[in-house]
Amino acid sequence: MSVFLRASKSSLMSSNAAGILWREKATRIVQTTTRRVQFSSSTTKTAEKKVVSEAAASTEGGLLAFPKNHPFLFQLMVATGKTSAADVVCQVVAEKKKFSEIDWKRNGIFVIFGFAYLGGFQYWLMVNKYRQWFPTMDRFAKLPFAQKLKDSAGMLDAGKMVLFDILVHLPFIYFPTYYTIKESVFGKSWNPVDWAVDGVTKWKGNFSEDWAATIKVWGPSDCVQFVLPLWMRMPFRHGVSFFWTAYVSFSRGAKVPDEETEAVQVIKAES
Repeated sequence: MSVFLRASKSSLMSSNAAGILWREKATRIVQTTTRRVQFSSSTTKTAEKKVVSEAAASTEGGLLAFPKNHPFLFQLMVATGKTSAADVVCQVVAEKKKFSEIDWKRNGIFVIFGFAYLGGFQYWLMVNKYRQWFPTMDRFAKLPFAQKLKDSAGMLDAGKMVLFDILVHLPFIYFPTYYTIKESVFGKSWNPVDWAVDGVTKWKGNFSEDWAATIKVWGPSDCVQFVLPLWMRMPFRHGVSFFWTAYVSFSRGAKVPDEETEAVQVIKAES
């Protein structure tokens, strides 16, 4: 009887031990499976995030790669196209002309001016020369906006750029050049000296009105432009210049009749 009890007890203990081992093994299997599922899920989410971020970077790179890698060429195309487009919009919308009535000779002034002056000379002045005159420009342009506000030297140079633009560049370089180019298109003489003389005469006559408009538009605009990253500055300026060009086109773009033409018109009106 005692032998039977010992055998039963031993069998029960073996059975319990086997059960414990089986449960431990099952627990390990469940834990391993759970970890694999969690790892697989985490890997999938990481892969998805990577794909999304790469797609976003690819899209951003595709949209901004050309302006960043070719800033001069990009802004040259923008300057030429928007200047011509602004004049066309002004003639059609403000002056109520039909498309067939557009003055393409007048539009040619803006194409030449947009390409040569706004896209060429202005880039040379505001990027190449400003870099020499205002040594903090490149460093300041790369800073986040919050750090720009703490950079007193960079802010001072940015302020100098604004003042140079509205006190020197626009009133004494931009407008005389524009009026001279206008005379080269509309003037009767083929002599460049006459273009310059007549252009400067018109510049002097319109100086006060032109400069007042310059301060109202380009003063606030320059305060934004000269804190932007370098590659963005000229395209931003050309964007503002679209509306500025429309103003110049409306107020200064049309041919001004000379005294002889006006006299003939008066005689016809009286008769």
